Parts: sequence; C-alpha cells; structure tokens
Amino acid sequence: MSDAAMVLGTADRLMADQCDDATVRSARRGAWPASLWNAIAQMGLPLALVPEGSGGFGLDPVDAFALARLAGRHALPLPLGETMAANQALALAGLPLAEGPAAFIPVESGLVLRDGRITGTADRVPWGATVGTLVVEYLLGGARHVARLDSGWRVAESGTNIAHMPRDRLSIDAAITATAPAQGHPLYLMGAGLRVLQIAGALDQVLDLSIAHVSDRKQFGRALATFQAIQHELARMAGEAAAAGAAAGLAAEALAEAAGDPMLSVAAARIRSAEAASVATGVAQQLHGAIGFTQEHRLHWYTSALWSWRDEYGGPHHWTQCLGAAALAVGRDGFWPFVVAA
Repeated sequence: MSDAAMVLGTADRLMADQCDDATVRSARRGAWPASLWNAIAQMGLPLALVPEGSGGFGLDPVDAFALARLAGRHALPLPLGETMAANQALALAGLPLAEGPAAFIPVESGLVLRDGRITGTADRVPWGATVGTLVVEYLLGGARHVARLDSGWRVAESGTNIAHMPRDRLSIDAAITATAPAQGHPLYLMGAGLRVLQIAGALDQVLDLSIAHVSDRKQFGRALATFQAIQHELARMAGEAAAAGAAAGLAAEALAEAAGDPMLSVAAARIRSAEAASVATGVAQQLHGAIGFTQEHRLHWYTSALWSWRDEYGGPHHWTQCLGAAALAVGRDGFWPFVVAA
C-alpha cells in the first residue's frame, strides 16, 4: 500500500468514526467541533497541500485534493479544504503557516490596499467567526499578492449557507505585516475546485444512502429496489455521480499542476458537477420520499450541502459565461485545440 493510500484510508476512517450524527447535528446548531478538528490537525491534514520543504509531508497534490472529496463524503463540518488551500498559498509565498483553522479571501472580494492597510468587507467567509488566520489575496501593481492576517477583522454579520455551515461577513481593517507575491493559482479557482471535489464526495454518499433506502423499504411485499422504475432512477443517479467524480479528477489534476492555467478545466468541472448535483439530489429526494427533506435524516445534510456548494465560488451561470467567453476568444480555427485542452 502506498503512503498516499495509507493517509487517505486513515483519514476516511477518522472522519467516519468521529463525524457522527451527534457531531454533525451539534455543528449545524452552531457549535465548533473542537475534538474533531484536533483529531484532523493531529494527522496533519491541514498541511496536505503544503510542499514537504515548507512543512508539509510530501503528499502528491492530487492525493491531497482527494481529502476534500472525503470531506464532502462525510459532510465534514469543518473548513478543512479552506485551511489546506490557505496554507498552500502561505507556503508558496514563503509566509508562516496558519496554526489553526484558516480561511482565504480571493481578490474578487474587492478588498482595498491603502497606506499599508487592507480594508473592506468580505462576504460569506467560511467559518469567519472561528478561524484564527485569514489569507487575503490582493492586487499590487497589477500582480497578485497574498497577506497573512492574524487580527484586524470583526464579524459584521453572522450567517450560514442552507446546510448550516458558517458563512460570515467580515469587516476588515488590518495593517499588513506579512505579505509576499502570490505564487500559486488564484484563490477563487482553488475555492471553485474544492467545491467540485466536495460535490463529488457528497454524491457518492447520496448514491449509497439511496441504494440502502430502496433496498430496505418495501412496497406491495417487494423491496423498492426490485421495481424497474426505481432501478432506472438509481442508474441515472449513478451516472451523475460518476460524471461528478470525473469532473473532480479533472479539476484536481489541473490545480495540482504548478504551471499552466487551470481555468478551463475548473470551469468545465464546475459546470458538470453542478448539473450532476441538481439532477442527483432531485432523484434522491424522490426515492426517499418525504423523509429525505427532514433535518433529522442524513440525506437532508447532503442535499442541502450540495445545493450550497453548487453556488459557492461562482455558480454554473458564472462558469458557463467564463467558458463561453474563452471559446469565443480562440476563434474558429482555435476551437478544436481549445476543446482538447479543456
């Protein structure tokens, strides 16, 4: 067994054991699952995307991104992916790593740099009230820079997405003391890629839940799974989950490459995974009946997370426009190479 397989297997078991119903329900009520975070931090997972020479443990980036897919599969109520990406941005810029949970704020948030201070409001920051470090991306002379902030912000408005995961509005007015030119991919692309991976993981779980449900439930003396119409819907959902998985692989491989622009791959993956989420959640809710809508049922956790992740860091409309603009820009003669590259 490879080192990567051991890490992923151990992380999978840890999440399965400790991300139980009580923990998820408590987190959805607003509690921070400190023991779960400590267990994940002790494994070093927040450093999974950090190069070995900068304090990481040498995990291949594609394997590191698989941790985000696991987080989606277990409905992990923690900013693991965000902290992994924040630490990678800090490491590549030569800045100190975060010592706890962290969030990143892409340049698209519009924060302003003036007189050595960065100011403005950042909306819907994951776990903004809890994280101890913010990685802020900003433009200086037309070039992207990143800054590490350990203070200088307050929660202007607490909020959540529809899956009850914190998404806070932060008011930021901070002196910049640790900053450097950004070396990695744009943080907005990283955020979009992480959501693709989480969607793929959650759809795997939604498919498993649906198969288990229709295998257990009976109608007219037969398990629901024996009806042809049910089997057809399961096959449709499995197809969407497989497509989302392929999209996740595409996004992970593109983001793992240090050189090149991953925008086309991430955009295509984002569009396809959003479509898969929309179709599969509808099918899963139909197969579960009304019970799937209740907050007590696990299906509700996953479908509400999928609907949230589908629209974060640019929804399908945004990424479709990006992909369409790129296709028009290459012209007739460049269209086939463009399709192959994407």
